[in-house]
Amino acid sequence: MKRHSERWHRRARHALAYSLRLRLVGLFLLLALAMTATFVGGMQYALGIGWREAARPLVMDYVDKLAAEIGTPPDVVRAQAITQRLPVSVRISGPTVNWRSHPDDYDYDPTRWERATQAARVAPEPPRFFERTTADGHHIRFGLKVQVWHDKPRAVGWVTLGLLLLLTALAYARVRRMLRPLEDIRAGAQRFGAGDFAQPIPVRHAHRPDELGVLASTINTMGADIHHMLEAKRALLLAISHELRSPLTRARLNTELLPETEDIAPSREALLRDLALMRDLVSDLLESERLATPHTALHREPCDLVALVHDVVRQLHGQPVVQLECDAIPSAQLDPTRMRLLLRNLLDNALRHTPATAQAPILRLQVVDGSLRLSVRDHGPGVAPDQLPHLGQPFYRPDAARTREGGGVGLGLYLCRLVAQAHGGTFTVHNAQPGLEVVVELPLE
Repeated sequence: MKRHSERWHRRARHALAYSLRLRLVGLFLLLALAMTATFVGGMQYALGIGWREAARPLVMDYVDKLAAEIGTPPDVVRAQAITQRLPVSVRISGPTVNWRSHPDDYDYDPTRWERATQAARVAPEPPRFFERTTADGHHIRFGLKVQVWHDKPRAVGWVTLGLLLLLTALAYARVRRMLRPLEDIRAGAQRFGAGDFAQPIPVRHAHRPDELGVLASTINTMGADIHHMLEAKRALLLAISHELRSPLTRARLNTELLPETEDIAPSREALLRDLALMRDLVSDLLESERLATPHTALHREPCDLVALVHDVVRQLHGQPVVQLECDAIPSAQLDPTRMRLLLRNLLDNALRHTPATAQAPILRLQVVDGSLRLSVRDHGPGVAPDQLPHLGQPFYRPDAARTREGGGVGLGLYLCRLVAQAHGGTFTVHNAQPGLEVVVELPLE
């Protein structure tokens, strides 16, 4: 529970720190609160100035009229009618009449005023009193109901705050609509990063675009340029690979026709090995370009992967023994040719980097969480952590030397990643300490 709460707080902090939408909402709310406080404070100040400068003389004249209406001697019935009609309190004290309209007010209980002042720690606004003396010696004290004067501005403040919040919500909706092209730009950038250039980023009001429209058009132009460069590179590789096949075949045929004499045989065998390596390189280039296309055509059929693993291991002539750990795996819809290519490259990479004195590579095949997991681990020196993210990229080799024995040309793991992705799976590489482990997960359905 505590861990879940910490994750929630972490996500909330991340959203507040990096979400432009939430920061705009917070800015609008602060703006609404500041405007409300300024408006209410200004209104109260204006009312206070107006009271002192203009309203006070009028009230004094009206108090004289109220005192005259009560009469001499004071009439309690008339005073009670005034308190029911107006928001005032009346206190009459004198030789014959003593009456209070609101015994609980501050002016009738001085100790209550002191207690209220101490409880609030700041003295509230004192009640306002107006006294008149009649001809017969009675004192009439009028008190304004201060609470009414405080409640009305407070009510106005709440209404104003509600209206400002409504306006803030409308402004946020408008700003969100204005920034909606950012979501299209983000989705388009993700598509371009994944190699999907078929759908450009939509540009609203293309005839008169705003700044975001210009940005979307610029990114579309950049994506089109990248797409053209990738297509040109792919076409060049395909053309070179196709053109190399014929001379390589003729060179191998001519080499095999050489006489197998003692002085020519070593050179003949070395040339045949080099030609075989070049043939495999051309085949890998062609296969990588086929698998890198967005719509890779796989020839799926029910495949017994355990039997395929045993068959590939048996073909490793003259190699160290590979440890197999295979669970009972159900038949899956896979491309056997591409899966054989994946297994051969993974095992070839593991055997190449396993020292002769170290433990043999381990190939595990199991079902985990509804997915088929295939992992190959060697017991070699491993790879530097900063180089792990680059494994699986075309023509990348962590070794400085460009020898076949030192690690090939960097297409083996790249082909494995393409085969896994073509089947809808994942390809990950991590250090196993010691050694390197490559994990491929494929969906069973």
